[in-house]
Amino acid sequence: MLHTFWWTPVYIQYRLGSQGIKGPSYKFIHGNTKEMLEMRNAALSKPLGLLDDIFPRVLPHVYTWLSKYGKNYLSWKGAEPELMITEPELIKEVLINRDRAYLKPSPPFDSMKLMGNGLVTSNGERWAQHRNLINNAFQGESLKKVIPEMVVSVELMLQSWKNHLEKEIEVFEEFRLLSADIISRTAFGSNYLEGKNIFDMKVKYSNITRMNIFKSRFPSIRYFPH
Repeated sequence: MLHTFWWTPVYIQYRLGSQGIKGPSYKFIHGNTKEMLEMRNAALSKPLGLLDDIFPRVLPHVYTWLSKYGKNYLSWKGAEPELMITEPELIKEVLINRDRAYLKPSPPFDSMKLMGNGLVTSNGERWAQHRNLINNAFQGESLKKVIPEMVVSVELMLQSWKNHLEKEIEVFEEFRLLSADIISRTAFGSNYLEGKNIFDMKVKYSNITRMNIFKSRFPSIRYFPH
C-alpha cells in the first residue's frame, strides 16, 4: 500500500520535476482529486455568459494548472499520474505513436460498463479490427445513404419547435434527442421513441459515472470516500 500510494508517486514526481515538469503536489491516496472536484464545483456554481470562455468552466483544474505550471504539467488522479501536454510537437509525437509506446489507459470498471471494449477503449489488434469494421460506414458513399434519415429527424425536430412559439426551448436537450433519433434511424432502422428507455438508462448511467470521476480508487474498496 505504501509503495503504491506513497513511494511510487513521490518518486515519479521527483523524476519529472528534475526534468522541469512541475505540477500540484501529490496528496496521499487522493492525489489531486479533491482539488479537481472543488474547482469543478466552484466553476459550475457561477453563471456562464454567452461570450464567456468555456474552457475554465469545463476543465477548471486544467485551465488553472496550465496557467500556473506552464504548457506541460503533472497531476494526480488518486495514485495515477497524469501528464498534461499542450506543446504541438509533443502532441504530434503521441498521436503518431510509431513505436506504439503510448497506449490508452484502461478505463475504470464503471466506465467500461458504459462504453464497452470498442474503438474508444481498445488497443492493438482489437483496435485495428474495430477500426476496419467501422471504416466503411464513414466513407462518403455510405454517409450519403443516411442523409435522408437525418433530414427526417431534423424536420421532426423543427416541426415540434413550431408548437413552442414564444416559449423557451432547451436547445441542449433538443440536440441530444436529435442525435439519439438519428442514431436510432441510421443504425437500427428505428426511432428515438422506440428506444427511449434504453437512451434514458444510458443517460442515468453516464451521470453516475461522471459523478465518480474524481473518486479515488482504493484496494479492495470500490470508492474511497472524500
